[in-house]
Amino acid sequence: MIEQFGYVAAFILAGVLFLAFVLTLARFVRPNRPNEEKLSTYESGEEPSGNANTRFNPRFYVIALLFVLFEVELIFLFPWAVVFRDKSLMAAAPAWSSFALVEMLIFVGILALGLAFAWKRGYLDWEQPAVKSPEIDSPVPPEAYDSFRKN
Repeated sequence: MIEQFGYVAAFILAGVLFLAFVLTLARFVRPNRPNEEKLSTYESGEEPSGNANTRFNPRFYVIALLFVLFEVELIFLFPWAVVFRDKSLMAAAPAWSSFALVEMLIFVGILALGLAFAWKRGYLDWEQPAVKSPEIDSPVPPEAYDSFRKN
């Protein structure tokens, strides 16, 4: 019995040693040429503004949790729908189809109640930031643009 744990421990040790070897080899092989552009914070192609070590709005986490919740719902709904579609199962156990339908409606109903609760409490409302228009010192008077805007 203990010998089987030895096999598992040997595989884990081999995996850790292989990982350490590969990471060490990669450290010596890869080029290391840091510059200011590479060390800057990546913000989806936008020029970074401010410090990246700021607190996130907690609504990000609520949206992420709701996303995961509805992804799990799809994981449960897909096999149910595939089995529910099978006519041979429906003919073999007619009571099963009604039970499965009611069970899934209850499951989706509970999730819909949770979504309605989050919506009602305002967890899905997003605060829009105030847009600041940049002040541009232009030699062209603002009235000159009105003729372009009218056309």
